[in-house]
Amino acid sequence: MNSYPPIAEHGMIGDLQTAALVSSAGVVDWWCTPRFDSPSVFASLLDAERGGHCSLAADATGGGDMTIRQLYLSDTAVLVTRFMAPDGVGEVADFMVPLNTGAPQAHHRLIRVARVVRGTVSFSLACRPRFDYGRASHTLTAPDEHHAVFEGPGTELHLQSTAGVALRADGQDVTARFRLSQGQAAAVVLTGTTGGEGVPPHPSLDEVVADLEACRTFWLSWLRSCTYRGRWQEQVHRSAITLKLLTYAPTGAPIAAATMGLPEQVGGERNWDYRYTWVRDASLSVKALIDLGFHEEAYAFRRWLRDRIEARDTATGDPLQIMYRVDGDPHLTEETLGHLEGYRGSYPVRAGNAAADQLQLDIYGEASDALIVGGDIGAIRGWDALTEVLDWLSDHWDQPDEGIWETRGGRKDFTYSRLMTWVAFDRALRASQAFSRPAETERWTQARDAAFRQIVERGWHDKRKAFVQHYDSDVLDASLLLMPKVGFLSPHDPDWLSTLDAMDGELVSDSLVYRYDPSASPDGLRGSEGTFNLCSFFYVEALARSGRLSQARYAFDKMLTYANHVGLFAEEIGPSGEQLGNFPQAFTHLALVTAAMALDDELAKARTRPGADGHLQPARHGFTAPAEDDTADDTGD
Repeated sequence: MNSYPPIAEHGMIGDLQTAALVSSAGVVDWWCTPRFDSPSVFASLLDAERGGHCSLAADATGGGDMTIRQLYLSDTAVLVTRFMAPDGVGEVADFMVPLNTGAPQAHHRLIRVARVVRGTVSFSLACRPRFDYGRASHTLTAPDEHHAVFEGPGTELHLQSTAGVALRADGQDVTARFRLSQGQAAAVVLTGTTGGEGVPPHPSLDEVVADLEACRTFWLSWLRSCTYRGRWQEQVHRSAITLKLLTYAPTGAPIAAATMGLPEQVGGERNWDYRYTWVRDASLSVKALIDLGFHEEAYAFRRWLRDRIEARDTATGDPLQIMYRVDGDPHLTEETLGHLEGYRGSYPVRAGNAAADQLQLDIYGEASDALIVGGDIGAIRGWDALTEVLDWLSDHWDQPDEGIWETRGGRKDFTYSRLMTWVAFDRALRASQAFSRPAETERWTQARDAAFRQIVERGWHDKRKAFVQHYDSDVLDASLLLMPKVGFLSPHDPDWLSTLDAMDGELVSDSLVYRYDPSASPDGLRGSEGTFNLCSFFYVEALARSGRLSQARYAFDKMLTYANHVGLFAEEIGPSGEQLGNFPQAFTHLALVTAAMALDDELAKARTRPGADGHLQPARHGFTAPAEDDTADDTGD
């Protein structure tokens, strides 16, 4: 086992209530159960010795080179790792049957199927769970050679095998070696249970194969709802599946990423827990989900969000807080797991997230937009809850906050926060008129207009000829790439084009976008960070909407080369093109989808625009591609 494989060397599987990462070497090195935000059972990604893992791979001890490849079954979340050895070719299929239900389930099964398609291959299994982030001991019992039970605090992990895989105790762990010939298969099933739910039924190989087919059928059926028919179907479908995998089905709440503690700089301290639901991220996904045809997922989150607004149950005392647990619990106490060394020594490892207590006023704009975009905010109960929030915001919008990037360097008058408070009032005023609902129209209008004037007067920097991160500064900020997207100004407004040029000259590096310059705007943390994939895709969309189509398309195509071998993105890209941060990140995949749709839309318009030449603008960074005709129809539809 490679102690710390690259972050990008993983695929993700899940059952819509929890998720696991499987490395390209066949190692499950991250799994929390029974929920995304539960303590881990396997966490060797954060500590190779103490974290725990489950490996199932072809045995290379016979000598000779072995080639390993990993892929998803097309348009599914079934992950296949292929081992091509001198004596044969073997595969391990990893999957979890989706639990697309409104109730939390006590049993969560991670299924691993080994088979040989050529020759003869030996496989090795090692199951070494470490409960509660590796803090808790466990006991091992083995009723028979095909069943082992690891009992930890409040959780049992059952390891069951089909015929031909004899499990053997190795201290408090379990190992096995078995050999398969062409056409043969065997399986091991890991079942996490809580609350004394009893022994899961022993699986037969036929039942496991049926489960695999059920998993495959679920994803193929689910994707039929997707209405996207553009140029990048493969990438959009993979992103849509990833977003679905990161959504907690019982409540409809999406999490930001499957992991915690993966560093923004290897060896640095920027290591956070992303297994929670950010109001901002999830709200911005609503329109994209609707545009893709996934109305059920969009409305499920909006119901969850409306419940949060109605409950007003927050740790801060404000109407909303920036993030919650998937069940709506507002308490996310942050602790340092001092016994874990962190990914490649990236310490500290944090569980929970203290940023939940921050004031980030932009969330009210994103939440209002999400609630109104589908139209059903006209329902009386939802409208009454929203109006109370807007009345509160009328009195509190004009104050410093921590901002979208959750800096720990003190509150400031962030331009993006003001922008989204403008959005909150704008959307609410439109909805009140559309649905003829009671509203403090005059009060909201005054606040909206005051926010607008303040952004124009104080958020604009005359010397930079750009909108800046916060008032009384000249720092650029990639979050402002959303200014035209939310309708604050036209994507062809001269002030916007000037801002885009300024960002292009300072924040953009070969299509990759930094969110801001920490040296120019200290954020209270040591170290540096990579470029933000989210911002890079926002940049593509902004270029496309501003008419810079060839530049946008070239940037988008280059961004796609940074995806990992199965099409997944972490949060950031490092100096050498490596993926950094928590993985995979939902917000990045959302931004990929919206960028693809924006490009498709603008390229379609360009084909019908008189005199459109589509030639590539001179590149400001790196290689200049040959001139091309953007108006060509290469969609294949």
